[in-house]
Amino acid sequence: MTLVKICGIRDAATAIAAAEAGADFIGLVFAESRRQVTPQACHDIVEALAERRRLAPPPADLGGPARGEVSARSWFPAWADAIELALARARPLLVGVFARMTPAEVNDIAEAARLDLVQLSGGEDDAFVRAVQRPVLRTIHVRDGDDAADITERIIPGLAAATLLDTAVPGALGGTGTAFDWTLAEDVAARFPVVLAGGLTPENVGEAVRTVRPWAVDVSSGVETGAAKDPEKIRAFIRAAKGASRDR
Repeated sequence: MTLVKICGIRDAATAIAAAEAGADFIGLVFAESRRQVTPQACHDIVEALAERRRLAPPPADLGGPARGEVSARSWFPAWADAIELALARARPLLVGVFARMTPAEVNDIAEAARLDLVQLSGGEDDAFVRAVQRPVLRTIHVRDGDDAADITERIIPGLAAATLLDTAVPGALGGTGTAFDWTLAEDVAARFPVVLAGGLTPENVGEAVRTVRPWAVDVSSGVETGAAKDPEKIRAFIRAAKGASRDR
C-alpha cells in the first residue's frame, strides 16, 4: 500500500491529528522555509508522539529498529523491510527536511530530534548522501523538458532509501505546490521506489496513486487552509491515498 507523508508540520496538535488519521511519515522542515519548525515545537512534537505510543497498545514483539534506528545500507528491499518494521513499531516515522546545511549539521539535528529519516532537498551530491547517518529520501526536482531517462540516470540504486520527485523552480528550495507530468513519475516508479510530491491534494491524490503507483506520496500545501495545516484535509488526503492503493 502507498505510504503517506504529511510534511511541514509545526505543532504537536497537528502531528497527533496526522498520526490519528493514519499518516506513515511526518515531515519536520529544518531548511529555511515559512514552515520551518522551531526547536521548541520540534521537541513538543517528538514528545507528543512518544507519549501517544506509550499510551497505545503494545505491538507484537517484532524486534528490529526503534525510534531513530532505521538502518539498511543496501538496495530497496532491505530499506523497505527496515522502514516497514519501524512503522509497525512506531508509526508515524519522523522525517527531517534539510537543504543548504553540512552533513555534520544534518546528523547532529537528526540525532537530537530523534529523526527516523532525512530528506535532502537542496541538490546535495553523492558524497553528502553517503555521509548522512539516517536513511535518506533524496529529492530530484523534475525540470521542464525532462523525460524519464533524464530522471532515472540521476538515481543511484541503493544510495538513498527512495527518491522524492517534485517540480523544479529555478533558485527555489523545497516543494512548489504544483504538479508535474505524472507519466514521467510512472515510468520512474516502475524501476525505483518513488515518493511523489508536487501539487497533490485530497481531490487528486487518488488519481496520482493509481497512475504512478508510487512507494509513497508527500503533501504540504495541499492540506492547508489559510497557510495552516487543516486536520480535515489531512484526513481526506490519507483516505484518498490509501483507498486508491487498495483499488489498484
